[in-house]
Amino acid sequence: MGVTSVCSFTMTVPGGPLPVAGVTAVAVLPSHRRRGILSSLMARQLSDLHERGEAVAALYASEAAIYGRFGYGRAADALTFRIPTASAAFAPHAPADPGLRLRVVKPAETRPLFEKIFESVLGSRPGLYARTPARWDTVLTDHEADQDGAGPLRGVVAEDDDGPRGYALFRIRRSFTDHDVPDGELRLRELFALDPAGYALLWRHVLDRDLVSHVTAADRPSDDPVIHLLAEPRRLNALWRDDLWVRVVDVERALPARRYAAPVDVVIEVEDARCPWNARRWRLTADPSGARCAPTGDPADLTLPVSALGAAYLGGRRLTPLSAAGVVRESREGAVRELSTAMSWEPAPWGSRIF
Repeated sequence: MGVTSVCSFTMTVPGGPLPVAGVTAVAVLPSHRRRGILSSLMARQLSDLHERGEAVAALYASEAAIYGRFGYGRAADALTFRIPTASAAFAPHAPADPGLRLRVVKPAETRPLFEKIFESVLGSRPGLYARTPARWDTVLTDHEADQDGAGPLRGVVAEDDDGPRGYALFRIRRSFTDHDVPDGELRLRELFALDPAGYALLWRHVLDRDLVSHVTAADRPSDDPVIHLLAEPRRLNALWRDDLWVRVVDVERALPARRYAAPVDVVIEVEDARCPWNARRWRLTADPSGARCAPTGDPADLTLPVSALGAAYLGGRRLTPLSAAGVVRESREGAVRELSTAMSWEPAPWGSRIF
């Protein structure tokens, strides 16, 4: 009748790694809709996660309207670019390193190098999660069904004499117009680099491919540096959508498990109809030495639903706009701004790949 699953992994949150429950494969048979099955499944899952000690859950939503009902908040955004290569010149300030060079590689044979680079960048951005061998299998899969008419997976590595500094994975769909003008599409699958020069060189490579009229890069971070590399950023033709959704399963454990951008001392009243152990007032204090969160009987400085706390957890969603929308309610003047500033983080969160 229905099912839901969890992939447990380590995700980067502000300040470091954290065990996170990756919720996936949520489904109810069409013949059994509107019977409360999904609500029962999600309630049982949250209870199980709490008993197992997993303080935070995350998911990718097939429909954005569903998971707010269960306390998930939109914690990260992603951009999809469709860049015409004929007008993809870089700005004069684009970084370059004459010691860098590119090497075309066969992805299946270069997996250890890709893994090494990814591990190096994993801790740099909230939302990225550690990849198991099975997850790497899905990244590098190259069956005909995976190609979707775009040909085999291709790879390129940026490196210098000291070793690799980045890689890109992509496919190319060949096409020509009725007048025999090249109209191919490069579909970027992944691009990671250890430094700005490596990043710029890899983007330059995918934008300069012969017989390609445009590059499609789906699900890129909302603060992708390529936004600032292009001389004409309008040519990105960016499409904005939701990325990760986060659920704070255990407030008392989740809030001290991350770091904060500024000192803060606030009393938060959390509204949580699904997890009664969260629905109370909490005093959150944080400074450079760490954070503490404990139940309190003191008056609340602000009141918010647990979904708003999840939205802000990775540091990419400010609480002040949620306050302006009436989602967060302030009792002490300035409390929302203080907590919003403390929970913010750079760079923006991004999950990179659906789990």
